[in-house]
Amino acid sequence: MKRWSILLLSLLPLWANALEVGERLAPWTLLDQFDEAYSLDSQARVLLVARSMEAAKLVNAALKDKPKDYLQERQGVFVADIQRMPALIAKMFAVPAMRDYPYRVMLDRDGRVAPRYVAAEDKVLWLQLQDGRLVARQEYATAEQLAAALEQARP
Repeated sequence: MKRWSILLLSLLPLWANALEVGERLAPWTLLDQFDEAYSLDSQARVLLVARSMEAAKLVNAALKDKPKDYLQERQGVFVADIQRMPALIAKMFAVPAMRDYPYRVMLDRDGRVAPRYVAAEDKVLWLQLQDGRLVARQEYATAEQLAAALEQARP
């Protein structure tokens, strides 16, 4: 019983910080894989968040054969949480490999942004936005599901 109490108390902050439908997302700025800054604004309609390498691979699989501006045309933004990745690996291998992707990846190197959006680590979190407010949320466990959702989000 003591374990359950501890577990429940440790999860309480996550529930308290969970973003609710109708709430405005707090602004943030991150650098992408080209070290270019991007600030979340009211123009974004879809925010994809990958909290693990597994989830980021789902996004890559869903977007790898798409045209260069595919995600941007859908007013989509992709945030990858890479705070647990060793800095040397990120700098020498992972980020340079991301430069070949046909889409921008906002890199959360310090865990300042991605933890705001609570989701399963192995899934891609989809936040549907309108004028900077959350209107819906969904989690995707496969690249096929994510690709189909992106197709439906046509501009």
